[in-house]
This record gives sequence, C-alpha cells and structure tokens, in this order.
Amino acid sequence: MHIAIAGNIGSGKTTLTSLLAKHYKWHAHYEDADDNPYLNDFYEDMQRWSFNLQVYFLNNRFSQILDIRKGKHTVVQDRTIYEDAYIFAPNLHAMGLMTSRDYDNYFSLFKLMESLIKAPDLIIYLRASVPTLVKQIQKRGRDYENSIRLDYLKRLNERYEAWHSSYEAGKIVVVDVDDINFSESKEDLGKVIRIIDAELNGLFK
Repeated sequence: MHIAIAGNIGSGKTTLTSLLAKHYKWHAHYEDADDNPYLNDFYEDMQRWSFNLQVYFLNNRFSQILDIRKGKHTVVQDRTIYEDAYIFAPNLHAMGLMTSRDYDNYFSLFKLMESLIKAPDLIIYLRASVPTLVKQIQKRGRDYENSIRLDYLKRLNERYEAWHSSYEAGKIVVVDVDDINFSESKEDLGKVIRIIDAELNGLFK
C-alpha cells in the first residue's frame, strides 16, 4: 500500500511521515532536501535554476514510486509527484520564473511518467496558513529557506487548494495544521491517526 503526505513548504510533511512510519511500522520515503544539488542555487536565483530543480524532483519522485510499487511493504511518502507538476512548476511559470518552453517540456515529461504509474492509495493533505508555514520554516532553520518570499508561499497555498478540490486520481483527506499540532501534541497526533484509520478501513471494504 502507498500512502503519501502532501502539503506546502513547512506544513509538516517530513514530521508526519516519520510519526506515521513509527506508529504503523510503515517504510518511509523522504524528500531528498539535504542532498539536493539544486536547492541552494534555486533559492538564490529561481529563474536560472527552476527548470533544473523541477526535473530533479520529478526524476526523484518517479524513481521513488517505481521502488514503492515493486516492494511488498506499505510505504508512506513525503510529498507526491502531483505537487511538483500541478503546483510548483506551474507556479514558477506563472511568476515568470520558468519559460513557457521549459514548462511545456517539463509537463510533457510528467504526463509520460504519470501514464506509467498508479496514484497513491491515500493522500493526506496538510493544509496550513502562511503564518503557520513561516513559523515552522523558521523553527527548523534551514539557511536556504530564509529567502522564501511570503507571496511565494501564498501563491503555492492557492494552488494547493485548487489541486486538492479537483484531485480525482484517488482518495485524499485534509488535516488542518493550524488547528492540529501533531508534532508536539500526542492528542493531536491521535486525531490524525483516527482520520487515517477511518480512511484505511474504507479502502479495505
């Protein structure tokens, strides 16, 4: 079974991935942020490195999905391939930070990959306001994230909401991170687990 965590930068994807892997004894697949060769350059010069970064993420996510489908274990994945294609890449294009030529090339590559994969059995979408995202980004203290602009996070949030409302490839549930602090409250983590249990029970009916 393939469970995936979706959400904006700073929404708590990696934290929840780790907590769920521990609780359910699932295998965790994390986003390769620390070893990403483009991330620092991207935040310094988004226009120059946007295409390179998005192709790197696309390749990384596609490889993860192939590994997940080959394996026999239940896997929880930190971020989905859909977020790259339907949120981050079009946002960069709309902001003038990726050329139309590069975006069209990128999206064509994504559609080819999409035709070869199966959607996750369940996506957990972590919804968070910009103030919550900023607070959590500052808390984890990654140097390359210090230059992230508020309007960038706001635009991403708008695209996340549009994507979530139109997603039809599989099951998706929403966890409101403004109200549920699963990283610091065992009670709140219990709420998330009950939401997931209800969905998982539904999958097997």
